[in-house]
Order: sequence, then C-alpha cells, then structure tokens
Amino acid sequence: MKYKFKTKPYRHQLTALEKSWNRENFAYFMEMGTGKTKVLIDNAAMLYDKGKIDGLLVVAPKGVVGTWFGKEIPTHMANHVEYVSTLWQPNITKKQQEKLNVLFETDHKLHVLIMNVEAFSTEKGKTFATKFLLSHKTLMAIDESTTIKNPKAKRTKNILSLSRRASYRRVMTGSPVTKNPLDLYTQCEFLDPALLDFPSYYAFRNRYAEMRTMHVGGRSIQVVHQFRNLDELSDSIKPFSYRVLKEDCLDLPPKIFMEREIELSKEQQKVYEQMRKEATAFLNGKRVSTMTVLTQLMRLQQITCGHFTADDGTIQDIKNNRIDELMDVLDEVEGKAIIWGHFQRDVETIFKVIEKEYGPGSVVHYYGKTLPEQRDYAIDAFQKGKARFFVGTPATGGYGLTLTAANTVIYFSNGYDLEKRMQSEDRAHRIGSKSAVTYINLIAQDTVDQKIVKSLRKKINIASEVMGEELRKWI
Repeated sequence: MKYKFKTKPYRHQLTALEKSWNRENFAYFMEMGTGKTKVLIDNAAMLYDKGKIDGLLVVAPKGVVGTWFGKEIPTHMANHVEYVSTLWQPNITKKQQEKLNVLFETDHKLHVLIMNVEAFSTEKGKTFATKFLLSHKTLMAIDESTTIKNPKAKRTKNILSLSRRASYRRVMTGSPVTKNPLDLYTQCEFLDPALLDFPSYYAFRNRYAEMRTMHVGGRSIQVVHQFRNLDELSDSIKPFSYRVLKEDCLDLPPKIFMEREIELSKEQQKVYEQMRKEATAFLNGKRVSTMTVLTQLMRLQQITCGHFTADDGTIQDIKNNRIDELMDVLDEVEGKAIIWGHFQRDVETIFKVIEKEYGPGSVVHYYGKTLPEQRDYAIDAFQKGKARFFVGTPATGGYGLTLTAANTVIYFSNGYDLEKRMQSEDRAHRIGSKSAVTYINLIAQDTVDQKIVKSLRKKINIASEVMGEELRKWI
C-alpha cells in the first residue's frame, strides 16, 4: 500500500509492517531497541488511512506511557494523519476531563488514548477504556505484553475481557517468555483465543508442561517439573508473530537511546521538596542539610535514587520505585546488561536485588569497594562466564574495560561528568561489538535527574560544535 512515513523505517521494521499491517491480530516480538513502537504507530496510521480504525488504545507500563505520549507518537505519527492524543490519569482534574472528553467527539481524526497497565486493576480505568472502545473502531495494543502474563491477575482478566471490543489487537515485547513458555498463553489469548486453540490456561499448561506435586506447609501445590512439546509451541505462534533481535538488524545505528520514567514515592516527594525549598530535610529522625548549591544538588539526586546521607554520616533508605523499574527493564531485555550507578549505595542495592531475583553468580560488581583480586574475576565472569549482569560506577568501571558481552546498558543514575558518561558508554560499544547497543536512562520526572541529562546534552552539543561535528542523537 502507498504510505508516506514521517521517519524512515529500517528494513526489519518494513518486514514487520508487511507481515502485520492489515491483520486483526499480531505479535511484535521485537527486541528492545529494534523500534517496535514506531512499527505500531505506522501500523495504526495505515489502518486509519484505509478507514479501518479511528481509535488507538495503547496500554503500557508506567515507565513508558509518558514517552509514548510526549515523544514516540509526535515523532513517528505520519504528518498527514490528523490525531488527538491523551494520557490517562487516575486523578482527573477539570482540565484533564476536558482533554479526555475530546476522545469521544465524532469527527474524522484518529483518537489516541494511552493508559498505564496498572489502571486496568481499577474499576475506574476499566470503565473508561470500555467507553473508549465502544466509541471507536479501535486498534488496541499492549506494550511489554508480559505485564499480562499472569492469568489470575485482575488487570489481565480485565484486559482480556475488553480485547474482544477492539477491531484490531497487537502485543509487543522483546521478551515474550520471561520466566517460562507458559507466559505466552494470555498474550495469545488477548490477540484471539482461537490462535492457540486451547479451552483454558490449564489445558495449555498440560500440553506444554509436566507438573509434579509439592507439599509445602501442609498444603499440596502443583509446580512445573519440566517443559515439553516446545518445538510445536514455537511453530504454532509463527503464523501471527514476528521475531527479531538486534543482531539480526544490520542497518540499526550503533547506539540506541531510550528513557524510562519513574514516579517519586510519597516519601521521596516529601523529602525532596523539603531539600529543594529549604536545603534541609528529615527522615526517620535523621537530619540532612547542605551549605552549598552543589551539595544540595547531590542530596536531591540521592533522594531520587532512594537514599540520602544524613548529617551524622549514616545512610537513610527511602521507599522508592526506581529499583522496581530497573527490575522491570531487566525482565524485558535479552542477553547480558551493564547497570551503571552514580553512587556506591546504588551499586550495593542493585547487586543485592538482582542476586536475590536471579540467583548467586548471575551478577558481578565493579566499584570502589570491589577488591583488586575480585575485579578481574568480575570482568571474566561477565565476558566469558555465566554472569548476566555487571553493576558498577562509571568512576571505577567506566575506563579501559572491555564489556562487549552486553548489548544493553542501563543508567540507574547519571552524573554531571560528560567524560565518565561517554567512557562508560564505550565499555560495551568498541572493537568486538557484534550488534547495536541500547542505552536506557532511568529518569524521575520533574527532578534533578532531568537537569543532569540536560546538562550532559548541552555539553555534548558544545563539544560537537567545537569539533565541527553534526549534533548527535543522544540521551
């Protein structure tokens, strides 16, 4: 079909569109960094051009809904498509209600609603999505669709019940199987229960998993002993899905930059505002104060990361969403990953949580407290061994190391030092790199996190201008 792209697609993106654009149900099993978001937006625009839809409902994790609304759709939606888009918010103000009401106007525009997946655990979110689906011929897409892998979860049940009201359905994820092959069931059921042709999750489980009984605390429970018929399962999903990894995409740029947004917890917001306004704050009876602007900025950044150093030298942890967002990202990525943290406390927290989730030996650390004899082991275990995650500070691990086993680099927190940032980026991207590398920044909105990235961006622009280089697309 004739279609004018706003941004030029890569070859694998064209392939994805050719396979899917007019299909009622399709799964984009495309690795993070290969541009599945653009594919979905172009798919929606193509269907709109043909008069097949006038609504697009995107369901995504909290960390990316803002990116969908503020960056991805404005960047990739074709210029000839007239559209209105709104980001769902649970606490609806009068102004927000006016924006939401625009979604139900009868006109020729493409109406775009972006909702976080957590909203579907609430009656309010489910009711609003139902109203939207009843008002339009809609393409409904689940971004990072493993968020609905649990068939018993309320949000999964609600999303599945709504899916039949959509004219077209898409699921999108780079890691469709995060824990085991049974993760596929609800993702495929969302598309169409007939695709796998099983009457229930348990029938699906009985076909592809061998169960055994365990006795725990006086109760008998069924657990997976081993999987079976996986070749059959793989063949059964091929007709309605497209799988691509970064290593398969020869025309991708060498570096791909992404953001994940984080909301401060109530505890963080309180302490952050105290520090921002008064240069002092209190938590658990501990006082933290500053005498200079630079120290204040450092304390503010510590707070966004979930801790701060009190005046008596003790480190106080603050309830936060940052580590949860990191673990969600790790759940989505393929292969090995590097996680950089600006503070030693970040590295220590990340290491403990990853080891607990993925088991001993799955993660190594490289920062100021890593002993000299442990450092070579950390590099070898990550590059050649079973360690999947490398956690460190750019100040210690950002120089000279070869960490090309990773194709994903996550900045749990950034610093103002451009050299450390650039050096740490290049640990994964140098001679020996076999594919593009995805860089993900975790950023708490409306905080010092954004100021740091803005500062780094300004510095790289100045450096490019001085060297006579073109401005680069960078964080």
